[in-house]
Amino acid sequence: MVGLGPRRQPSRKGSMADVPKDLLREIRHLEELFTIDTAKLKAITEHFVSELTKGLTEEGGSIPMNPTWCMGFPNGYETGTFLALDMGGTNLRVCEVILPEEKGEFDIIQSKYRMPEELKTGTADELWGYIADCLQQFIEYHHEGEELDQLPLGFTFSYPASQDYIDHGVLQRWTKGFDIDGVEGKDVVPPFEEALKERGVPIRLTALINDTTGTLIASAYTDTEVKIGCIFGTGCNAAYMENCGSIPKLAHMNLPPDTLMAINCEWGAFDNEHVILPRTPYDVVIDKESPRPGQQAFEKMIAGLYLGELFRLVLVDLHDNKEIHIFEGQDIGTLRKPYSLDASFLSAVEDDPFENLSETHDLLASKLSLRATKPELELCRRLAELIGTRAARLSACGVAAICKKKDYKTAHVGADGSVFNKYPHFKARGAQALREIFDWEPKKGGKSARDPVEIVAAEDGSGVGAALIAALTIKRVQEGQLAGIKNADAMLKGTKAEKKPEEQV
Repeated sequence: MVGLGPRRQPSRKGSMADVPKDLLREIRHLEELFTIDTAKLKAITEHFVSELTKGLTEEGGSIPMNPTWCMGFPNGYETGTFLALDMGGTNLRVCEVILPEEKGEFDIIQSKYRMPEELKTGTADELWGYIADCLQQFIEYHHEGEELDQLPLGFTFSYPASQDYIDHGVLQRWTKGFDIDGVEGKDVVPPFEEALKERGVPIRLTALINDTTGTLIASAYTDTEVKIGCIFGTGCNAAYMENCGSIPKLAHMNLPPDTLMAINCEWGAFDNEHVILPRTPYDVVIDKESPRPGQQAFEKMIAGLYLGELFRLVLVDLHDNKEIHIFEGQDIGTLRKPYSLDASFLSAVEDDPFENLSETHDLLASKLSLRATKPELELCRRLAELIGTRAARLSACGVAAICKKKDYKTAHVGADGSVFNKYPHFKARGAQALREIFDWEPKKGGKSARDPVEIVAAEDGSGVGAALIAALTIKRVQEGQLAGIKNADAMLKGTKAEKKPEEQV
């Protein structure tokens, strides 16, 4: 294509020769604020390890470390047909996952249904009724005229919920725009099952899961080196397998100490006490003006929801309060609107392939009605790099902390989420931070050489992962391992597993 220049290298600092000294001074100041050196990465990681351990004890800590009652990894030979339901903020996704005889293989068919906006503030009966209707439509379309056994369902319910059982969960609070009375503080499963029963839908809810746990299980099914699952998207989270003997808050259950259980870390709450994370004045503003000040400290520094807001706050501050007055004489009304920029805006700035940053210029004009000079464009470019790099490096601290806690010398980390998948250089920057934390020797063998701990693209956690956890739960019931299962007898009733107990499902 005519006019396309070469792609820039990761974290190119731009051509600063024509940047005025006062603007250059501000750029250097921003670099000091947002750059995290190796020593700080290591200190954050060590504190992270202690907080992970604390969250597993009775006293608890900022990181909840929720037991999931998903006991152990799949072996790759799980078989059967399962449904998966993924309830997001915008869409409802229904999947049918078939696990064949071949190790680590799966087939999937799926349909998406729009979540009507009025449902989000409607009644609980309307919500569960709509979801049951979608499941009924899915089964009628894909199994028309068939006599069906009860189909086991894994339900990905990615809203903060406490779980004493894998087949039940109490909603702690709504997120993603939902605000339905009479659901918070209650078990979400009975009204959901009642809606299915009213419609005669042949479904047996087998597991209620979080998407991060599903990511861990789905990724481990196809890649036996996976030991951790992560989400780096609008929010952030991780899950990994812990020995029950290392979970003091479950000591009263008298579980075999070497039995594995997936832990949903909910690590966005790391360092709510503000002991270790190097917060800037802009991070403080984001926290103070958020719906829940003092919560989710880690998430507010690395998650996609906040990256654009950090960028916006810096630009407004430089326009208003510094001697340089960027965008001088222009109306920055649009820029003043909170959360008017998201992570995709920063992605586009970092991805601008032109030496004169013409795409960034056009983006600022179209999105914010601002005309930026070349020095202002260079500042925007450098600021986006600093915010994106800090997010990736901090993310690596959480991964490193789990590896240190579990003494993993090698591991694959299955990662999903919009920031991980779409943000430029996020993977490379995270990998570099891991090298610094662990003091790995420079890789031999060039680009083909692999690091001992590698963050890789995850499998479908909310679909395949949910189905697999349903399969693993049924297998446990068949084997008489009933810890964390509330309705073991009902779980098999009417399913293929009840009729053919010699088969897994």
